[in-house]
Amino acid sequence: MSATPAPPVVLITGAAKRVGARIARVLHQAGADVLLHYRSSRDEAEILAAQMNAARPGSCACLQADLCDAAGLERLVATAIEHSGRLDALVNNASSFFPTPIGSIDEAAWNNLVGSNLKGPLFLSQAAAPHLRVNRGAIVNITDIHAEWPLKNYPLYCVAKAGLLGLTRALALELAPEVRVNAVAPGPIEWPEDGAFDAGARAEIVKRTLLGRVGEPDDIARTVRFLLFDAPFVTGQVINVDGGRSTRL
Repeated sequence: MSATPAPPVVLITGAAKRVGARIARVLHQAGADVLLHYRSSRDEAEILAAQMNAARPGSCACLQADLCDAAGLERLVATAIEHSGRLDALVNNASSFFPTPIGSIDEAAWNNLVGSNLKGPLFLSQAAAPHLRVNRGAIVNITDIHAEWPLKNYPLYCVAKAGLLGLTRALALELAPEVRVNAVAPGPIEWPEDGAFDAGARAEIVKRTLLGRVGEPDDIARTVRFLLFDAPFVTGQVINVDGGRSTRL
C-alpha cells in the first residue's frame, strides 16, 4: 500500500490580511500546507492560522520577517524548512503602496516601496530557490497592471512593480527547468485602506474597467492556485486579472 503524498508547502508573504489572506485560504482549501508571513500583523496572522489548523491540524504556521532585511529573509526560509521540512511554492504578495509625486520622493520612500515590492521578493526567491529546485516547485509574484501602465502620482510604486515584473521573467530563465516563475497582475480588486481614492476616483476606475465593476480577492487567489497547481507548462508569464481595465488605460 503506497504512502499518502505529503501536501505541498507554500510560503505566502503578507498573508495576514486582504488579498494575501484569501490566497492563503484558497491554497489551504486546495490541500496545501501554508506558511503565513507577516511583518506587523501578528494578531491577524495567528487568528487565520488557528482557523486553518482547526480545519486541518498542523497545516498552517506563522512566520515574521521584515522584507527589507535581506539577511532576515534567509532566516525566514531556514525557519520555514525547519518547520515543514520542505518548500514547494512561494507567493510574493506583500506590498507597500502610497503616492510619491515627483518632488516628494525621498530615500525612506525608496527603501519602503522598492524594499517590499522588489528587494524582498528578489532575496526571498534567491533564498528559497535551492529548496524549490529540489521539489520542482513554483513562484508566483503579485505585480500590478500599473507595472506596465503607470498610475499618476505613484511613480516609485510603479517602478518597483515594473522591476518585479522584470524579475519574474528573469527568474523564470534563471531557475528553469526545475522551477516555474509567473506573475499575477491585479487591477481594481480592493481599494487602499488609506482612502487615497475618493468616490469620484473609484467611479472613474470602474467606468474604465470593461466588466464595469471591481474584482474580488478570490479572483487573484484562484489565479494563483491555477499557476501553482494546474499550469505545469506555464512559466515566465504575467496574467492580468483586472476586468479588462488595462485595455483602456
